[in-house]
Amino acid sequence: MSDLWQRLAQKKVLDVSLRLEIETTLGSRGKKALSALDSGKIIKYLDFFVVEGRTSEYVVDEDFCTCSDFMYRGRTCWHLLAVRIAQETGTFRQVDSWYQDGGKNKAIQYNNYRS
Repeated sequence: MSDLWQRLAQKKVLDVSLRLEIETTLGSRGKKALSALDSGKIIKYLDFFVVEGRTSEYVVDEDFCTCSDFMYRGRTCWHLLAVRIAQETGTFRQVDSWYQDGGKNKAIQYNNYRS
């Protein structure tokens, strides 16, 4: 799998072959991660990345995620994968505020403004 991340780091773009490799190598978690990127659900605040899931938002910080998949099963979740792909490709929304200081509300206002 390290080859996948190396190729992604070199290309900086999710082309068809990389997308297929992500789906093949990472299975359903890879597909969910790509779907989140395609839907603009990866947000970078000044302090954390946040991934908007189906039912909640999940804070991702380095190799840690607040989702139950990560917390209780101790495995790499699709939120971590989505953030890693987003970092390599620059595919995320940037919010110029701190999430922990109420940036979530500012992001909602920002998103509504853009709509």
